[in-house]
Amino acid sequence: MTRPPALSRKQRWSIARASSRKIALWVGAVSAGKTMVSLFALFIAIRHTRGRGLIVIVGKTLQTIERNVIGEMQKPELYGRLAKQVKHTTGSNTAVILGRVVHLVGANDARSEEKIRGSTIELAYVDEATLVPEAFWAMLLTRLRVAGARLLATTNPGSSQHWLRVKYILDAVAQNMIVFHFTMHDNPLYFEGGDPGPAYIADMEAAFRKSKLFFDRFIRGLWTNAEGAIYDGWDPAEHVIAWENLPPMYRLLGVGMDFGIQHATSVVLLGLGYDRKLYLIDELRIEADAQTQRQSPSQQAKAIAVWLKANHLPEGHLRPELIFADPAAAPFRQELRESEGVDTIAADNAVAYGIGLIASLLARGLMKVTDRCTGVIKEMPDYRYDPKATEKGLDEPIKVGDDSLDAFRYVVASTEHEWRDEVGPRPHTF
Repeated sequence: MTRPPALSRKQRWSIARASSRKIALWVGAVSAGKTMVSLFALFIAIRHTRGRGLIVIVGKTLQTIERNVIGEMQKPELYGRLAKQVKHTTGSNTAVILGRVVHLVGANDARSEEKIRGSTIELAYVDEATLVPEAFWAMLLTRLRVAGARLLATTNPGSSQHWLRVKYILDAVAQNMIVFHFTMHDNPLYFEGGDPGPAYIADMEAAFRKSKLFFDRFIRGLWTNAEGAIYDGWDPAEHVIAWENLPPMYRLLGVGMDFGIQHATSVVLLGLGYDRKLYLIDELRIEADAQTQRQSPSQQAKAIAVWLKANHLPEGHLRPELIFADPAAAPFRQELRESEGVDTIAADNAVAYGIGLIASLLARGLMKVTDRCTGVIKEMPDYRYDPKATEKGLDEPIKVGDDSLDAFRYVVASTEHEWRDEVGPRPHTF
């Protein structure tokens, strides 16, 4: 039988203390063991439920819940025999854990609160709480209305003005909340004798050191404001390669598309190499400036359809698997479908989340951009955070000159479930 890993004293202490308050939050750096120990606490909490209300697991989407929570709970190397007590069919919005029905709830926009309105909840678990809309969190707390109802949650830090920090963490006693802060140094995987050991911390620190914001949040686990350049670790000498030098591609994961009439249209192609890295391979850029004759939606649709049929690799020929477009561009998506037979999917448009994904990939050397992606390369240096949004606790860019970067973000975020376990070294999950 596979034995679960030994836990550190701090990890054991957090599990033991989690039930001392109504709300327990594990917060801190990436790879700090937050999810692993919080799920131990969740197993225990489910065992002690009395059937007085629903059990719910909340995440950004159903897919992220399946990957970050259900998939982890099903690993015997982490949870031993408990893993066999987690039953779930991919795509279903319920699971059975320790014999109890658990409802899986995606919460990626303000309307998500409607999914739990009117419910009575005995136990809730929230994955990545900073990504949940504040209105949903507030509604969730009102649903914990039976004696002994509890909420467990994890998150990486965000802005120092984020509502979760300002209204809850800084007021934890009044909110009946306990907060556990972790860094990678609290994770036994990275102690002497662990696997992969202390070298992993050194590698991660070196990777993110060029970006102060993401170093503070991802490595130090601090709540810090987003200021200045968004991709401040961007280095063309490191991140841009000649298209002719592309390595062999394993898959063309998808296309990201940002459509414009008054601004440029950008279409970008993302590939996964056999070297376990992602590559932004090619870009179609249709300008809308004073020097360029603007194209109508039908003209743009035709140009995009022609571009999609072309070969975008120096060697071999693969077709992109999926096409993702700005979810707000419904009329143009309809134009593509009706006039050119091109079907698109509404892209994941969680801005801060998508930016974080790209920044992490660039910092770790897992994302390269070819010199054919001229719009992306041009926009990178001037892509900056909006100081007015920062004051509100939001990580939002200034919406100027970001057409190609929006398309880039769409395809990276929307295909995450396809590449997450396929890039870099084999992942360590706690």
